Amino acid sequence: MTVILYTTPTCHFCSAAKQFLQQHRVAFVECDLSKDRQKMEEIVRRTGRASVPVIEIDGDFIVGFDKQRLIKKLGM
Repeated sequence: MTVILYTTPTCHFCSAAKQFLQQHRVAFVECDLSKDRQKMEEIVRRTGRASVPVIEIDGDFIVGFDKQRLIKKLGM
């Protein structure tokens, strides 16, 4: 399973999502969109949204920190 967490440094929900993944021992790669404009544009194009956090799990996107969707998608 590949998990990518797209964040910005000032986003409270990004920090909460990161903490949630860490607490549940879910391996993930963090991508700071404030430092990667090309990746930010790609995420907006792929999700239709310009907000964070965005969590990509095996190519599927969850926009926002939605614990219930995360639990379901991660099979917890």
